[in-house]
Amino acid sequence: MTSAPIHLSQRAILRLSGPDSRSFLQGLITNDITLLTDDNLLYAALLTPQGKYLFDFILSQDGEYIYLDCEKERASDLARRLVMYRLRADVDITDMSEDLAVFALMDKEALSPEIIKTALTCGDDPRHPGLGLRFIMPKDGLSSFSVAPLEEYEQRRLSLGIPDASRDFQIDKTLILEGNIDELHGVSFTKGCYVGQELTARTKHRGKVRKRLLPVKLNGPCPPAGTEITDGTHSLGELRSGSGDIALAYLRMEDIHFGGTYDCAGTQLTVLQPDWWPSSAPQGNTHD
Repeated sequence: MTSAPIHLSQRAILRLSGPDSRSFLQGLITNDITLLTDDNLLYAALLTPQGKYLFDFILSQDGEYIYLDCEKERASDLARRLVMYRLRADVDITDMSEDLAVFALMDKEALSPEIIKTALTCGDDPRHPGLGLRFIMPKDGLSSFSVAPLEEYEQRRLSLGIPDASRDFQIDKTLILEGNIDELHGVSFTKGCYVGQELTARTKHRGKVRKRLLPVKLNGPCPPAGTEITDGTHSLGELRSGSGDIALAYLRMEDIHFGGTYDCAGTQLTVLQPDWWPSSAPQGNTHD
């Protein structure tokens, strides 16, 4: 495990301020904004009214400011969507990506006094303890310490079965329960209404999610994202993001089982059961 922080250069930061910021977000996002504090980060998503994925982000708080740590390439789209919903709410939305940067520190014991002093926000990654700490700090502090390669973060993320929604989800198509956002602490089923809440709650209540993103172990070169996965005869799903010999795959649960080996363009892959997988959830099929 690396003890150096990792600059998550693929992330951008939007800042929300104003007296209505929290109530504004509470009516929009999948998680409960009352759980967000200066010490407690929050994972959440913004959905279509039909309950399909649009954006996901990690929220942190520094006093009166709320920061949305989001995908860089779609940060402007997220800002526009928030402005569209703002109406008369007293909320200012500012893109801070030129000034601030997002970091991960997977070894929590390596948290230095310098980071504590410089970081605007810092806390446990809310999705999984294996992702360590996540913090935001000014970019002008980048030169003051060494950073580890982004690839180390990617390997850890994939091995834990944590999706990068920018690559693993399909905008306006993926249900967030298919992406396991509920199991990664990104959904509140008690907070009340938010955009897309009805379908999300109904799907959870029925307990039937036909497709899921799952980690897979490859025995050869990682095929491109979108490559079909089969049992030799039938299509089971497709590959999503990958790095080295580990990847995520979008699979039909009734057709696979954990530990099963399947084909992806000539490369064999084995479906892994992530440690966050709920004991009450289906384990997939019982045969190859």
